[in-house]
Amino acid sequence: MSKRFRTCTLDQPYLLPPSLNDWLPPDHLARFIADVTNELDLSAIYDRYERKDGRGLAAYHPLLLTRVLLYAYAIGITSSRRIERATYEDVAVRYLAADQHPDHDTIAAFRQENLEQLAALFAQALALCRHAGLVKLGNVALDGTKVQASASRDRSMTFSRLTEQEKQLQAVVTALLEQAARTDREEDERYGKGRTDDELPPELADATTRLEKIRAAKRALEQEAAEELEKAKRDYPSSGRIGRPPKDRALSGLSKAERQKRKNRLRRAQRNALHPSRQYNFTDPDSRLMRDHGKGAFVQGYNAQAAVDGHAQIIVAADVIQDVVDRKQLVPMCTKVREVLGEVPRVITADAGYWDSASIEQLINSNTEVLVAPDATHEWASPKTVNASPLVRQMRERLGSGVSGALYAMRRAIVEPVFGQIKFTRRLDRFSFRGLRKVKAEWSLICLTHNLLKLFRHSWLPATC
Repeated sequence: MSKRFRTCTLDQPYLLPPSLNDWLPPDHLARFIADVTNELDLSAIYDRYERKDGRGLAAYHPLLLTRVLLYAYAIGITSSRRIERATYEDVAVRYLAADQHPDHDTIAAFRQENLEQLAALFAQALALCRHAGLVKLGNVALDGTKVQASASRDRSMTFSRLTEQEKQLQAVVTALLEQAARTDREEDERYGKGRTDDELPPELADATTRLEKIRAAKRALEQEAAEELEKAKRDYPSSGRIGRPPKDRALSGLSKAERQKRKNRLRRAQRNALHPSRQYNFTDPDSRLMRDHGKGAFVQGYNAQAAVDGHAQIIVAADVIQDVVDRKQLVPMCTKVREVLGEVPRVITADAGYWDSASIEQLINSNTEVLVAPDATHEWASPKTVNASPLVRQMRERLGSGVSGALYAMRRAIVEPVFGQIKFTRRLDRFSFRGLRKVKAEWSLICLTHNLLKLFRHSWLPATC
């Protein structure tokens, strides 16, 4: 054969060990993650190691594990087993792991123990984005998206179903106790009364455990309904008789529409206190059954909130709530922006789900231009043309034309692509943790890696700062 080929033998010996720096091209994302983590303050993670006694084998370096986790989330990998496998199969992960191979238990334990510390890096990464000129706070768009919980909706039960199950299990427990008592009497007659056995039969222990779980679920739903009722009573104190207007002077300054809204909320809370309507999930009790309009179906999940800066689609505030609707999140999200960046956006845009008269008036008084659609634009919704308040009419006029209308028209192009990149491009459409506190931290970690990807594509280099 006249054509010459390069050698491709698999057992080629090397005179010198290979260098990690030769494994990746200069502009690879993994190199960027390695450089950025050198700029982040990881002292909160290091402090956890200082509290240990130092015995045992040497631990994997926290910087190594942080780099690997940030890169894994950036490319959409959250499974600790997949990350462990990637330290062997993925050159970029192997580069960040310094050719070491922490097992999945080590990776999972590090993430579990330092989840909130990793989430706190969101503010530091946001500061880097602002330093690079990617955050302007000229037009910040708010929106929420439903993210599936680490739980199945099949593990949810309504209050009525819980009551039915409680009665059935109580009957089973009673029957098993009677059977056990008969057996004890027969054994006492046959063998004498000297035999004692304090251990419950397996079938009775299982039924008793299930019964306790169901009763705990019922108590949780009843307590939640009672708290909602108390809050509704504080917002709309009753005069003592149904149908009578409240006597609280604090309500005298509210509009007729706002008073009616609070009155309706009180009536719903009163009905819900008698018979809670929410379903209880046994796998993740903090999650809620929500309708995901993107999927056109109900999911067991959380409502993930994000405030996105319009200049480069940087997430400037993030949160996770249990409410299905976004109505009360306008002020809290603006407060989070102020806490992280020290100032509020000049313009806030949000869809009709955020419409709340009291929240809008509060932000307007703080010299922030608020553009929130008072009418839903879905094809099944109809404009609220009857008894429109002055604030509604004013907002309709502002959004109908001019600069305000143009700014609001940009809202969808600012925030919705961010959710598309997270949930569909990176496949981060399901939380790995359970419980509201841990889910909040993981969402901050997801938003943190979104901002790092934006910073990477902006060709920002830590060495130039």
